[in-house]
Amino acid sequence: MSATLFYYTGTGNSLWVARKIAERLGETELFPMANFKNQVDDIHSDTIGLIFPVYIWGVPAPVLRFVEFLKTSGADYIFAVAVNGGQVAGTLLQLKKVMAKHGQTLSAGFQITTPSNYIPWGGPGSREKQNRLFEKAEGRISLIADKVKEKQILPVERGPLWQRLLFSGMYKMSFKHVPQMDKQFWVDEKCDHCSICSKICPAGNITMDTGVPVWNHRCEQCLACIQWCPRESIQYGKKTPHYERYHHPEIALKDILRSR
Repeated sequence: MSATLFYYTGTGNSLWVARKIAERLGETELFPMANFKNQVDDIHSDTIGLIFPVYIWGVPAPVLRFVEFLKTSGADYIFAVAVNGGQVAGTLLQLKKVMAKHGQTLSAGFQITTPSNYIPWGGPGSREKQNRLFEKAEGRISLIADKVKEKQILPVERGPLWQRLLFSGMYKMSFKHVPQMDKQFWVDEKCDHCSICSKICPAGNITMDTGVPVWNHRCEQCLACIQWCPRESIQYGKKTPHYERYHHPEIALKDILRSR
């Protein structure tokens, strides 16, 4: 079996999951979705994996765009992993339907829980809690890799019915407003004008104006800018000055920058 994994990541959780799956599969190529701006059709692997975070209980817009131009004619098995902070809801069902519209078949869909990076709602939890989640995720990754090696055709994993109904509705109502959600970002006096936020933004949404970041309303809500700011000078709303920043401890800034 040969595999190609495509990942989308802001603070490293999905990149970490993709790397771990690749290690267990062997003979696997790994590519960031952000590197592809148009058709992807030169895939020689028989297995394709899509690894991405859950945003507002659904599939992030960049992943939907990627699926539109992904050509999978050479693959006989496509799987997805939805990385989430505890509520996968109907994300993988949504992805399966979107792929079907483009003539693609999702053979299996899995969910993995990692520490949440959605800082507007609080920090990622204690180090002990984070380590427990990573340990559990490692077990899930091993299980997923085994199923992928066997090319098992499986129903996609999903949250309970109430979660799918409620949160999928909230996703639909929020989706078109996401690019404008950057209005709540602001910068405090600790900013040293390093411009890392501008370089790390996968949407190219941040420009520097006299050394200060400006958000241009093409936000994807990956939160890479606030989580990777070395001075913790980027804030979102009123509460984040008091919240701990988070990125996956095994992922370095250079790893994210290489995927932009």
